[in-house]
Amino acid sequence: MKKAFITGITGQDGSYLAELLLEKGYEVHGLIRRSSTFNTDRIDHLYKDFHDPEAKMYLHYGDLSVSGQIMDLLHDIKPDEIYHLGAQSHVRVSFDMPEYTGDVTGLGTLRLLEAIRKTGIKTKFYQASSSEMFGAAPPPQSEETLLQPQSPYAAAKVYAYYIVRNYRGAYDIFACNGILFNHESPRRGETFVTRKITRAATRIKLGLQDKLYLGNLDAKRDWGYAGDYVKAMWLMLQQDEPDDFVIATGETHSVREFAEKVFQKLDLDYEQYVAIDAKYFRPTEVDVLLGDSSKARKKLGWNPEIGFEQLIDMMIAADMGGARKEKTLVEAGYTVGNRQLGNGKW
Repeated sequence: MKKAFITGITGQDGSYLAELLLEKGYEVHGLIRRSSTFNTDRIDHLYKDFHDPEAKMYLHYGDLSVSGQIMDLLHDIKPDEIYHLGAQSHVRVSFDMPEYTGDVTGLGTLRLLEAIRKTGIKTKFYQASSSEMFGAAPPPQSEETLLQPQSPYAAAKVYAYYIVRNYRGAYDIFACNGILFNHESPRRGETFVTRKITRAATRIKLGLQDKLYLGNLDAKRDWGYAGDYVKAMWLMLQQDEPDDFVIATGETHSVREFAEKVFQKLDLDYEQYVAIDAKYFRPTEVDVLLGDSSKARKKLGWNPEIGFEQLIDMMIAADMGGARKEKTLVEAGYTVGNRQLGNGKW
């Protein structure tokens, strides 16, 4: 049985990846941060869904800012594959917390690579690089495109990207960069724009919210489905030689188009409910991200299966289910603290 170690296992990608690896018969180990509240909602179902006694998942408390702890975990687990997905991954937040972002998102990768080097374990390493690294570079963007980061998050990811390449060459570590373009799902965090839109629109449809406030509606992104993208991560670590790959759909859509589609599917007038709030604009914007994943399609045999429209339908369906449950609570007079649920006032 292969062993995999996943940082960021409680996030969107981590949960889909854990599912995939368990289905393939892996023993899965995940790194989680200690918190006063449970933050394992995205993976709790895995304990119920996998009844095969050979399918095992273990969670370990730890932090990417503590190198000794990381080293001890890798030494004890000795994973065959490491998937490094953990990071401070919100671009807008990185402007407010640049030092923390640099430490966790950038140096966290270095700490893992150093742990591999110092323990001497034989493993394959996947680094979650980001299309945000391309920043101001004109589209389409491929593995050969010049990196032009436009945020502290992107700059930290660029550091991580190059330190992976450095350790690969200097210490003969099997280490890959997966340069993933935007990928969404019903498990996407609620502060990310796509999920913010689908969640707000379904709440508006049911009378639970009045308005949706967004930032730059003209930003264009290459949006895919997270469940498809974790398959590419796994494929990279099944190759004979390590390499770097862009993972993208090759289509671009604006935030405005995404919002219009969502509201249209709910028979709502987009212009009546969406408003601009300057606080959601970034100090430096990334106008267009459009990925060229021809290398991954050729060498890995990877292709996206879920299209733009299907992705939106999937997210609306999930958030409508949540909104209906919320409405039931509102109608029953349920309150959180001293505030009644409804109208977006939690």
